Amino acid sequence: MFRTALRNVLAHKARLLMTVLAVMLGVAFVSGTLVFTDTLGNAFRNQSAKSYDNVAVSIETFAGDDEKTPGIDDATLEKIRGLDGVASASGRVNGFAGVADPDGKLIGNGWSNTGANFSPGKDGKDAQYTFVEGSGPAKNGSVALDKDTASKGEYKVGDPVRVATNGPVKEYTLSGIFTTEDGAVNAGGSLVLFDTPTAQKLYLKPGVFQNATVSAAGGVSDQKLLDEIEPLLPKDATAQTGKALADQQAKDIESGLTSLNTMLLAFAGIALFVGIFLIANTFTMLIAQRTRELALMRAIGATRRQVKRSVLLEAAFVGTLASVIGFVLGLGLATGLRSAMGLMGGKIPAGPLVVSPTAVISAFAVGILITVLAAWLPARRAAKIAPVAAMSSVHATASVKSLVVRNSIGGVITLLGSAGIVGGAATGGTSGRQLVAAGAFFALIGVIILIPLLSRPVIALVRPLLKKLFGVSGKLASQNAVRNPRRTGATASALAIGLTLVTGISVLGVTLGQAIDKMTTDNIKADYLVSMASGDSLDESALTALSKADGVSALSPQQASSLQVDGEYHSASGVTPGDVEKVFSLTTESGSLASLKDGRVAVGSKTAKSNGWKAGDTLPVTFEDEKKGEVTIGATYKENEFLSPFVIPKELADRHSASTRPEIREIWIKADGGASKTNEQSIVDALGDNPAMSVMDRQDIRDMFGGFINTALNIMYGLLAMALLIAVLGVVNTLAMSVFERQQEIGMLRAIGLDRGRVKRMIRLEAVVISVFGAVIGVGLGVFLGWAIGRTLSADIPGYALVIPWDRLGVFLLLAGLVGVLASLWPARSAAKLNMLTAIKTE
Repeated sequence: MFRTALRNVLAHKARLLMTVLAVMLGVAFVSGTLVFTDTLGNAFRNQSAKSYDNVAVSIETFAGDDEKTPGIDDATLEKIRGLDGVASASGRVNGFAGVADPDGKLIGNGWSNTGANFSPGKDGKDAQYTFVEGSGPAKNGSVALDKDTASKGEYKVGDPVRVATNGPVKEYTLSGIFTTEDGAVNAGGSLVLFDTPTAQKLYLKPGVFQNATVSAAGGVSDQKLLDEIEPLLPKDATAQTGKALADQQAKDIESGLTSLNTMLLAFAGIALFVGIFLIANTFTMLIAQRTRELALMRAIGATRRQVKRSVLLEAAFVGTLASVIGFVLGLGLATGLRSAMGLMGGKIPAGPLVVSPTAVISAFAVGILITVLAAWLPARRAAKIAPVAAMSSVHATASVKSLVVRNSIGGVITLLGSAGIVGGAATGGTSGRQLVAAGAFFALIGVIILIPLLSRPVIALVRPLLKKLFGVSGKLASQNAVRNPRRTGATASALAIGLTLVTGISVLGVTLGQAIDKMTTDNIKADYLVSMASGDSLDESALTALSKADGVSALSPQQASSLQVDGEYHSASGVTPGDVEKVFSLTTESGSLASLKDGRVAVGSKTAKSNGWKAGDTLPVTFEDEKKGEVTIGATYKENEFLSPFVIPKELADRHSASTRPEIREIWIKADGGASKTNEQSIVDALGDNPAMSVMDRQDIRDMFGGFINTALNIMYGLLAMALLIAVLGVVNTLAMSVFERQQEIGMLRAIGLDRGRVKRMIRLEAVVISVFGAVIGVGLGVFLGWAIGRTLSADIPGYALVIPWDRLGVFLLLAGLVGVLASLWPARSAAKLNMLTAIKTE
């Protein structure tokens, strides 16, 4: 039976090509994902370990500019340096610093742009940085840049460099260029080194460090040094050995990559699930075409078990071949993903491609098992064929009983799944989404089982149109599409699964996008928003500068603060009285917002109602600086998504700030005459052409809040593309094998007058009908799922309303039709080239 299985694979290699391609693509996705994440993890772990090579003990604090978090002062650092066994101890301080490229744009992505202090030892070197040109900054007025940033900005040693921190832009002289294993730089950001006093003044306060690194003298254990250092540290400080920190970072890297790995493997699983239909369809059709051959084997003594084993061995051969090719393709995919990350600005440390035993075993296990499992049902059917019945019939058809049982089971599963989806939508929240997910799984399985039953009535609806438009070719195409409902169902199911997911994601994404867009436009009157590209707080000087800018008619900060009322914390927004209602849409429900000028506060109506407060009430509060006092509610207003439940005058927020630097996250601006190039340039000029500060108009604001939805949608579309490609291969495969199976029939049609053009048209229309049928099922189910998931989120999204993207759904259906046309090119050409006499003689 082994030799028989091998000969059958070689004899039908052309018909098994699509199966090999489907499994190959799935295995490539799995192996590429595993190799890519293993390579990424290994590179970052090695980088992390290398960055702590010379660190015996690392000390970290949450130092700020208040007295509660004092950090590490010079005196403490000197005590550490005086310990036996300490070779050196360097204090570290860091924060945001950005540098502009030649066009004045910020180099890096904002969140990974860092500034730090250069901390040289007795030899004048800092072990964390290797200078390739010049030297470290030794005095105020000079800085050093990492090599990549210097290259992007076209800076050379001695050049002036404009550096932006949270305050105004300042110009420094470039003293040196260095390389480093710093994680922020490797994430595509930049690193600016200042002399220590300058860095402390910028980010903390003179004489204080946030962190410190200690190196040990020869022969001294890291743990012994740690035990001696810990008693010297302030309460807020934590210390651990460099090795422990490197190990912890390695675990964090592993944890972060696990999420990426899981997501990518989930989409690989979808692609393989779609491939199951193609594989099962292929073996079903092969067995139907080899009915007499299998019957002859039974007649000469082969048992049912041997026949079944023969088919499964064929599947194993196909799976093994596809796995080998897919694994090699996966290595190329992993290399391509690594290069793509580099092109997108992400830097991956140098290192070899890591091919772990897990990746190899997983790839081959998935490829072979999926193929064998998909072929199991066709193999079981083959084993059940009675020798005499098989010899007297070329095609074995499903019994009425089997179809009734199948449809009954499918109906029950679909109803259960639908009930779960509706129940989850009604429940809402996390539990509701879990119920929707479970219901979606069962509903999808149920619909797949029912697709053969649905094919006849659905395709019957378009039969008159096809006949009217395309004549005999259209009529024959519609009849051929439902001749074998199971085959049509299996082919359409692959497309239905992919389009269910694509449609559901599209409905949910467009709905959420419009809700966020509406929230933005309904809550904002401002023409411009100013914020730091890093997400950090703006300096007070930016507010002062903007208040003097030409064309600015009103502006208000959104300054973060908090109040404690009856032991409960409430976030608060410090704003400019009189201007806040000009930059935000605020609907007063009681009192007056003008009372903010008198030192009163405004409270969101939901917060006020839940606590039983009303305008005129005086509340005892504990402020952010822990001082106690009272505030009077001057107004209640309908909640605005861009403001905290408490709106307080900026002066009150400043007076009770726990920090010496106000936490101004945003500045909202209303301009004379609205947004214009002149007004925008005036704002940019007022900020000193600061590359680290972003100035956004209303459209930019809408894009910022809604942009991540479009980005997520595009990523999802890309990841689902593999599943849709396999579905297309399924259509090609079904049509090609169907043409081979119907050679005699096609020859007869040619003989009675159907020319080659109409034969091609018949095959194309059959492909389009099957593709669009699968697409209609997928789009319908996808809209249902998108609605249900959206309902579970509606309570957390103000202004939520279902939006069905008819334009996208139309595009999906058109693309499905195009897929049918493209998939039919090869089968249609093969059918048209058949020799009439040879085809008629074919059995």
